[in-house]
Amino acid sequence: MASELLKCLQEEVTCPICLDILTQPLSLDCGHSFCQACITAKTKESTTNQGGESRCPVCRIRYCTGELRPNWHVANIVERLREVKVSPEEGQKINLCERHEEKLLLFCKTDGKVICWLCERSQEHRGHHTVLVEEIAQDYQEKLQEALWKLREDQQEARMLEAGIGEERTSWKKQMQTERQSIQAQFKKLKDILEYEERKAVLGRLAEAEDELAQHSQLLTDLISDLEHRLQASTMDMLQDVNHLMERSRVLSLKKPKTFLKGQRNTFRALDLQEIIQAFKKAHVIPH
Repeated sequence: MASELLKCLQEEVTCPICLDILTQPLSLDCGHSFCQACITAKTKESTTNQGGESRCPVCRIRYCTGELRPNWHVANIVERLREVKVSPEEGQKINLCERHEEKLLLFCKTDGKVICWLCERSQEHRGHHTVLVEEIAQDYQEKLQEALWKLREDQQEARMLEAGIGEERTSWKKQMQTERQSIQAQFKKLKDILEYEERKAVLGRLAEAEDELAQHSQLLTDLISDLEHRLQASTMDMLQDVNHLMERSRVLSLKKPKTFLKGQRNTFRALDLQEIIQAFKKAHVIPH
């Protein structure tokens, strides 16, 4: 129970950028806190690459350098947390192989699992590429961090696209309602010539695109949550089945839906009543 509480507390005071316990924490007006060195470097990078515009790495809200303030409350919590020591017995128990009760010192790159020396010699892992955990941990932490940033960017883009599709769909519905009233008043007996079904099809495709984006956004949210928990976990938990997690992040790519330019809507307008009458008269002239 105490270890779970300690783990939750550690997650609360973990820097979202370096994924380590906060050092000299600075907070933004949005409430998120970062290591002083991490957010300073991030701000400098944004100033260089984005013309002076800085955004919170977590919620993407804009901020100015002057909004960075020391968070003494969080700093005190971090200081107390650093004083807590995990008992040797508990640490040894966590790092023992469940099957052989030997120390988990090796990482099987083939299966993406943390194993002991007896596992390495077993039939299950024989001939597999294995390395020491401490030699591979940093490499996978960087890969997971890179995958997390990419997914966060995809999630942000998906949300923006979803909002744009929603606005476009609402605009189409409003225009359809207005034009339908006009059409009903002018062409009560000529409804069959309208391209109304085409508009409904467009609206249907936009609805499908909106649903697909919502589903994709949920998948991104779930995978981001998995990556965040994995990065905040112990080294052993982070590396267990890490290949499967990396594969999920690689195959989950954002598919941008097809949209329709507002100018295209004009191509669906109904024919003018006078044009129809004139065309009808010309087609039925009786020669003298």
